[in-house]
Amino acid sequence: MAGKAVKSVAKAVGEYQYPWREKLTKYKDELSKGVWGYWELGAWKPLGISARHRARLRKEVLLAGGDWEYDPERKEMKTKRKGHKVDRLAAEKRERTAELMEAMPQTLADYRKRKWERKMKAEDDAAKKALQEDKNAVLHTYSNGFSGFAAHLPEEEAKQIAQKPGVVSVFPDPLLKLLTTRSWDFLKLQTSSGFDYSSTLSSHVDSSFAGAGATIGIVDSGIWPESESFNDAGMGPIPSSWKGICMEGKKFSSSNCNRKLVGARYYKPIDSPRDEDGHGTHVASTAAGRPVSGASYYGLANGTVQGGSPGSRIAMYRVCGPDGCFGSAILKGIDDAIHDEVDVISMSLGYLRRGPDFTRNPIAIGAFHAVERGIIVVCAAGNSGPSSATVDNFAPWILTVASTTIDRDFEADIVLGGNKVIKVCIQKEFSETLLHIKYGMLIFINPIYKRVASQGFGINFSNLKKAPVYPLTNGSSAKSDDKQVSEDDARNCVPGSLDGNKVKGKILVCETKFGAYRALETFKSQDAVGLILIDIIPRQDPPKFGTSPVSVVTSEDDAAEILSYIKSNSKPVATIRPTVTPINYKPAPVVALFSSRGPTFGVQNVLKPDITAPGDAILAAWRANDTAEALPGREPPIFNIISGTSMSCPHVSGRAATVKSLHPTWSPSAIKSAIMTTAIQTNNLHAPITTENGSRATPYDIGAGVISLSGPSQPGLVFVYETETKEYIQFLCNLGYDTSKIKMIAADLPNNFSCPDNSDFDSISNMNYPSIAISNLTKNGIKTVYRTVTNVGEDESTYTVVVEAPPGVEVEVVPNKLKFTKDVKKLKFQVSFKMTAASEEHLFGSITWANEKYKVRSPFVVIGA
Repeated sequence: MAGKAVKSVAKAVGEYQYPWREKLTKYKDELSKGVWGYWELGAWKPLGISARHRARLRKEVLLAGGDWEYDPERKEMKTKRKGHKVDRLAAEKRERTAELMEAMPQTLADYRKRKWERKMKAEDDAAKKALQEDKNAVLHTYSNGFSGFAAHLPEEEAKQIAQKPGVVSVFPDPLLKLLTTRSWDFLKLQTSSGFDYSSTLSSHVDSSFAGAGATIGIVDSGIWPESESFNDAGMGPIPSSWKGICMEGKKFSSSNCNRKLVGARYYKPIDSPRDEDGHGTHVASTAAGRPVSGASYYGLANGTVQGGSPGSRIAMYRVCGPDGCFGSAILKGIDDAIHDEVDVISMSLGYLRRGPDFTRNPIAIGAFHAVERGIIVVCAAGNSGPSSATVDNFAPWILTVASTTIDRDFEADIVLGGNKVIKVCIQKEFSETLLHIKYGMLIFINPIYKRVASQGFGINFSNLKKAPVYPLTNGSSAKSDDKQVSEDDARNCVPGSLDGNKVKGKILVCETKFGAYRALETFKSQDAVGLILIDIIPRQDPPKFGTSPVSVVTSEDDAAEILSYIKSNSKPVATIRPTVTPINYKPAPVVALFSSRGPTFGVQNVLKPDITAPGDAILAAWRANDTAEALPGREPPIFNIISGTSMSCPHVSGRAATVKSLHPTWSPSAIKSAIMTTAIQTNNLHAPITTENGSRATPYDIGAGVISLSGPSQPGLVFVYETETKEYIQFLCNLGYDTSKIKMIAADLPNNFSCPDNSDFDSISNMNYPSIAISNLTKNGIKTVYRTVTNVGEDESTYTVVVEAPPGVEVEVVPNKLKFTKDVKKLKFQVSFKMTAASEEHLFGSITWANEKYKVRSPFVVIGA
């Protein structure tokens, strides 16, 4: 439709002939002061053009970015890279468009630098002014990992760009979402018990300067720089190699940066690096926050809070605003992070689109270029669990992080009749719920997951002193006498369905067939002292209820017991105790209910997620002006408790930075491999980690396992890519991408590149990855994959293979021993899988290389045909 604008992204490569000669000729008669012209036969031919047209043309040249050359045969000017003018008069309505190009043009020749730039300074200034006046047209320019610009273009113009010679991609600018103390102590305990590393836990695990020398780029919602988590006391000077900047913005000055927070950027339409959400601050402090003693959420979870790499420096790239996170801003954030030379990029963001189409995924595209330049990229797996095939950010060049609980709990017990205690806590039987309200006494009961026997939970700071117990009733018992009110309405506490005199001063029990918030409305209007919701929707975060006596229950058995107690007693009573935070809860860790699961949708031969880390009810720094989180009469909290793979992701980012600081020459794939192959698979009961419903966790739930603190720093050996870019490009070939589609992701392809003829889906399994996934294996069929390992441990070391194979699958590893010497650092082995019985199940196992000191484990999955 003419004039209709769409958000689109275009990527261009190759030679493109710009009609500058024709355009310049058009203005030959418009003589005016100033100098404009073109190259002809090696000489500059001046043209007189009006200031208005001169500024506009100069703007177009800047956008095109071309290094002009003269073609004596055609007598026309050429640019080495393709572009498209941005005409702000083309449509009244414009939205975001980004144009990515294969490579930025070469720098100007010396002559042009000396003479051309002097002559054109006035035109540059005019062009910049024009760009400023047209600031809604051009949003971002890219010049590091990838090249081009983001701008507003109407739909028709975006379509025209897509048809130009050399344009390889035009796609909408997607709007992405954020994926939303004790955890490090818990990981330390798990590390010492999960592997026999207790004697080798080195100082970098506890040191407040762990990760010194590394910089983590956080691509998120901004940062609250005044938080004590970002103080720079005792930190050395910022390395001279750091190329980042501290952008000033609304309520944010350059003085807000320091030796800890070394960089801060933001992207249109955002106006400041300052966090207006809290998410980015929480993530940054989890990744690299300095130790802060006495941290708590109004006294809960009290202790010392710190990040996984407290000695690392932080650079914040604010790409998320109130409406979400635009893909063009994410690309710009990654582009700047590459320029600034961060060591780790942490993104707690989700693309949330199923399928293996990476060509429109800004996270996958940006991450590819970052990894090419030696930066490890860590991303959240998503919060769409517990359903299968929901894992996000599954490109193999990304380290994908799932989420688990820790051994700290939040408990707010219910007492029936003065003596019957119902234990109400987050992890009672592996589940959690969410509701953000701050009024009254609230309890959730969730009967839908029969095997999820959690008693529920809630955070409240109540102080019940008027009476030891309170009258208890439910919606059915408090039904209004109005004949138009149905039993169903009353049972679910629909507004107007209850008799206020039967509710006032009591704890009210409601079902939620018509929605929890309708019951809450009734609860707040009827002067009840508390509310128990029998809810059917599992949630993510611990609900916070302020000073009201509140608890959340998610057990069907508890729901039945409470309703039975009301029915069988003429004067039922109950109370709710304030929340406390017991530690050393067992079993832990448990897979968080919200954590997204494998297999990867459409790409089953890549096993994701890669790793898991704490992400459930995590305490970390928060923006200090969040009055919505404040208790009545209290200042807003400076630390907050939230959940999500957004929280598990920075745990891994922090450890990756520590590993990078200890091994600065390691590649992103080496760091990823070290983290994955030393992961932990057991809980604090020394039993296999379980899911939210009590079943044994699989690699689809936890990847290689829970991250170890010391293991990645001394892993013995790691799986590495011999030529990383070629491995990833071959992966795209095996997915069925042709050269044109691959160029949408990988700009630096050779001109004559084409995918090998033998590229196919099964070959994905041969990617030199730290895990293995085999699909479509028939009965008695055999598939063999190949791996190369590199020793980074002692020169003289021998490893013997140990295979854990599931029933129905035979696994053979050749050779079964790997012997490294001073001169032999890399060795190859092959793994053959045979399905002995027909099955369409997903079967899991592992291959472990072990010696007397180290265990290096790789999980695998075999999928029958």
